[in-house]
Amino acid sequence: MHKELTGRVAILMGAYNGERYLEEQLQSFLGQNYENWSLHVSDDGSSDRTRQLLSNFEHANARPVQVIDGPRKGFCQNFLSLLCNPDIDADYFCFSDQDDVWHADKLSRALGWLRAQPADVPALYCGRTHLVDDDGTSLGYSPLFTRAPSFSNALVQSIGGGNTMMMNRAAREVCQRAGAVDVVSHDWWVYIATTAVGGRVHYDAQPSLDYRQHGNNIVGSNMSWQARLERVKMLGRGRFKQWGAQHLRALQVLVPLMPSHNWAVLAAFERVHRGNLASRIIAFRKGKLYRQTALGNAGLLVATLFNKI
Repeated sequence: MHKELTGRVAILMGAYNGERYLEEQLQSFLGQNYENWSLHVSDDGSSDRTRQLLSNFEHANARPVQVIDGPRKGFCQNFLSLLCNPDIDADYFCFSDQDDVWHADKLSRALGWLRAQPADVPALYCGRTHLVDDDGTSLGYSPLFTRAPSFSNALVQSIGGGNTMMMNRAAREVCQRAGAVDVVSHDWWVYIATTAVGGRVHYDAQPSLDYRQHGNNIVGSNMSWQARLERVKMLGRGRFKQWGAQHLRALQVLVPLMPSHNWAVLAAFERVHRGNLASRIIAFRKGKLYRQTALGNAGLLVATLFNKI
């Protein structure tokens, strides 16, 4: 255990019929070189042995496992219900999928950065992932993002998967204030909310988990050409515009917490979302909205011109 690191970590796992891979994930928790963690699981109506496996794990390892009935409204609400649950108390909070495998230093790497941040400043750690198939064979890595995280980026792109995320108490309190909002994904929302209020985000280029890619994945790595083509199709169908509307509604409760420069960014994004062509172009430049790649930025400009954000 890393004695220089302190603080209670709450692992927030969203579960649904996860028996096939769950045991391997649970064993990777036991393999962490940071031991001060607790496990909280929101089971969204599993009909397999998920709950039995969790009970077996608790009894075999003397590790308390809190299992909660999920809201049964999809993966996003399942995770947000855990994050906003006032009965779960810790100093740091991290999400976990039910089918990954954590590297031994996953918790300690995140804590190393988070502990260096002021406790009263919302802080979020996320990062890259190592992709594996059903059998654990390497498939490469998720895209490496190099531009700095910011609110101007968060409004138009999610850069860190929830399975890589850990946040401090201050960031969790921001999310609790917003509540279980109607958004497309919990991880994108946490990135938006943290940067909206002027919090700090660190994207780690070194992966700390094996992210399993299989047919049951709700959200995959988004790195294949097929995935990129699907994003173009979603853009044409207005899916991104729908998501933008959801984020604008969800952000209203956080406006009083935003620094003034982010008010300007939010106002610009709203004009890009709702304005006529001329006002969209002007607002796009004023808001300095950006994605992480040149191709992504080209697509963002096209989407702005055709009113698809």
